[in-house]
Amino acid sequence: MAYIPFTNEQLIRANTVDLVEFLRLKGEKLERCGKEHKLVYTDSYGKHDSIMIHGSNWFDHKNQIGGGAIKFMQQFYGLPFPQAVQTLLGKDCEQLAYRPAESIAEKEKAEFRLPPENKTMYRVFAYLTKQRFIAGAVVSHFAHAHTLFEDAEHHNAVFVGVDESGKPRQASRRSTSTYTKAFKNTVEGSDTRYSFAHFGESDKLFVFESPIDMMSFITIYPHEWQKNSYIAINGVYEHPLMQALKSHESLRQIVLCTDNDEGGRDGAERLRDILHDAGYDRVSVLSPCHKDWNEDLKALNGQPALPGTPSRRKQVYFDKVRQLSNLYCRTDKLTSQLRYAYKNAQYRYLAEYALAGSAYFMRIKDEKSGFVALQNKLIRSYRGYSDKGKLATKLHELSQRFRAAIADVQRPGRTDEQSIETAKKLYDLADQALRVSTEMELMQPVQEQKETEEELDEDEDLGMSMGYG
Repeated sequence: MAYIPFTNEQLIRANTVDLVEFLRLKGEKLERCGKEHKLVYTDSYGKHDSIMIHGSNWFDHKNQIGGGAIKFMQQFYGLPFPQAVQTLLGKDCEQLAYRPAESIAEKEKAEFRLPPENKTMYRVFAYLTKQRFIAGAVVSHFAHAHTLFEDAEHHNAVFVGVDESGKPRQASRRSTSTYTKAFKNTVEGSDTRYSFAHFGESDKLFVFESPIDMMSFITIYPHEWQKNSYIAINGVYEHPLMQALKSHESLRQIVLCTDNDEGGRDGAERLRDILHDAGYDRVSVLSPCHKDWNEDLKALNGQPALPGTPSRRKQVYFDKVRQLSNLYCRTDKLTSQLRYAYKNAQYRYLAEYALAGSAYFMRIKDEKSGFVALQNKLIRSYRGYSDKGKLATKLHELSQRFRAAIADVQRPGRTDEQSIETAKKLYDLADQALRVSTEMELMQPVQEQKETEEELDEDEDLGMSMGYG
C-alpha cells in the first residue's frame, strides 16, 4: 500500500475510536466483564476470550500486548498501518460517532452490588453436589464464609471475591440449570483484582481457572485442605493472583492448576514467567488427568469425562526443531545460503543455515555439539503464549531479523563480543523462521496429533559461559 500522509488529527481520531461499538458493527461477539468488555472469538486454534476492551484501549492478557484502536486493527485483523487507519476512519466507521475515550470511561462506571441473595441455596447446593460431585462439606464451608450463595432472581451460583478487610469487591455468576446453555459472567462494577478464594496458614497457594475447578480439587484432595490457600482467577489472568500475593506475603510456594488444554497450558507457562520475574522461584504446575479438575472428579465418580488436549502449536514447533540437520558452516557461503533460502521461502533450510552459523560464531571447537545445544535452547525458550500473532506479522518480523543477521554476518572483522552478537542474531533468525513455518503448518487442516515435549540430549551449558544464554 502506498504511503498516505495522515494528519495528526486523523491519527488521533482513528486511535480513539470506541472499539466496543466498532466491533459490534463488525459483528464480533462481546461480553460485559465489570467495567470492560471481553472479546470472544473462535479461530482454527479454538475459542479465545483473553482480549479485554475499554473504550479505545485493549489488552490481550494471553499474549501480553495491548494499545489503542490502530494497533488493535494491526494485531487482530493483520492490517498494515495505513489500511488500519483508513478502516477506522473510512466507510466501515460511517455509523460511528467520534467520542474521546475519557467520556466513554465516565459513562461505563458502575457501582458494584452483589445480586440479591435467595433465602435458601437448595438449587446451588444440589447443582454443585449432584451434578458437579463437589463434597457437601466444601460447599457448606464457602456458604458459611459468605463467599458462595444463590441469587434470588435466577438461582445462579454466585462466587464472591473479598478484599483484605473481608468486603465483597468482585462476584461471578454461574447458571445451575440443566435445561439451558451454561451461563456465566462477572457482576458489573466488579474489581477484578479480587476473586473467589480461601487463605490458610501455610505458605502454599493453589491457583485455578474457575471456582468449580477449585472446589473440585479440594474435594479430590481434602486432607487438611484449609491449611493451604486456593484462588480461582477466572481464566488465566494474573491480576487477582498478584493481588493475592501482595496481600498475603507469606505465600511463597505457588502451584498452578490450570486446565489440561492449550489455553490452560499456555496460561500456566505465562503465569510462571510473570511470577519468576516478580521474584517467586517456587512455582510448579500441576495438571489434571482430564480436561480440568471437575472432569477428574466426574471420572472418580464413574461418569464420562472430557479428555485433556495437547498444545498443537508447541508440538509442531518442537517437531520442526528436532528435524533440523546440522549443516557444516562455511562463512564464505553463509550469506548466499541465507539469501537463497529466504528468497525461496525455504524456512527449514533458513533455520538450519542460521543455527549452524550461530554455532560457528560461538567459536566452539565442536560445532555439532553447539548445534545440538542451540536446538535444546530453542525448545526450552519457546513460549506458545507469545507466539499467537498473524502470519503477516511474523513474516514482517522475519524480514527484519533476516536483514539484521545478513548485515552482521558481512561485517569484515569482529571481536569475541561481536562474534557472540552475530551468533545471537543468527539464532533469533532461526527461531523466527521456525515460527513462520509453524504458523503456516497450523493454517492447514491436519490429522490428530499428540504432544511430545521430550528434549534432545542436553548440553545446555555448552558455550553459554561466553555469555550466550
